Amino acid sequence: MSNRIKLLILSIAAITLISIFLFYQTGGNWDYILPRRITKILAIVLTGYSIAVSTVIFQTITNNRILTPSILGLDSLYLLVQTVIIFVLGSMNAAVMNPNINFILSIVFMVLFTSILYKILFKKEGNNNIYFLLLVGLIFGTFFQSISSFMQVLIDPNEFLIVQDKMFASFNNVQVELLVFAGVLVILLSLYLFRFFKYLDVLGLGRDEAVNLGVPYDRVVKQLLIIVAIFISISTALVGPITFLGLLVVNIAYEMFKTYKHSYLLVGSSLISIVVLVGGLLLVERLFTFSTTLSVIINFIGGTYFLYLLLKGSKS
Repeated sequence: MSNRIKLLILSIAAITLISIFLFYQTGGNWDYILPRRITKILAIVLTGYSIAVSTVIFQTITNNRILTPSILGLDSLYLLVQTVIIFVLGSMNAAVMNPNINFILSIVFMVLFTSILYKILFKKEGNNNIYFLLLVGLIFGTFFQSISSFMQVLIDPNEFLIVQDKMFASFNNVQVELLVFAGVLVILLSLYLFRFFKYLDVLGLGRDEAVNLGVPYDRVVKQLLIIVAIFISISTALVGPITFLGLLVVNIAYEMFKTYKHSYLLVGSSLISIVVLVGGLLLVERLFTFSTTLSVIINFIGGTYFLYLLLKGSKS
């Protein structure tokens, strides 16, 4: 079966699941139910696409299929930003109550942190910059998580509930205004990403091979890492952190397409991500009747698959 047919099958599966989610058990209340379901679907598409694309690019840069952008500590930074805002300003402040202000603040702080981190680490050229970046990101992630936990102990219990809602991905409270802003940002970022398509397949060969083939490695990698950070910032600020989604869908895409051409991997992993999110949301709402959250299911499956990849790698 060719990769184009596999993409067609994934597209049909995604459209079918989306149709089931939109039109199943409406009870004739189209005016009330349909707009809310469309909002959820748009949030799923933007989130799934952003996470899948950022993970494919990140794994290409690091030449490692078990790493995800969350190792940079962006998820922990998002929770820290939310905790600090509530701890300092209170839960009734506009930065908390207004979703647009909160969304912009989250993206600004996450991108600013990433930009400073990259600027410091890439002052000098070296083969170990990527691995040093991962190490520093892991340390900062643990540091941010510790500060967040400390503040959450001190704040009022009612305000802690607001922070707790930010800890898990949720597609139930997405605002239409946020979707418009996030959608425009994703489209602009995707158009900018097209200029790097000619480099992605070569970057997958490794740093030395890419440099020998004429790729301006340091400049390209720095810009791609910024793109990854913005994509993760958008998805996290839009619905919350989903740690293992990127790891799961991208590795499924690698196994399914058996290729390193990013034209297939980017589209395929995005479609798989949408299928996983819509299918998971159907399970949560129809089968489990909201007794659990989508992020718990994805992190459980993704975490299990992560352990499988580690054991598989150790055996080989």
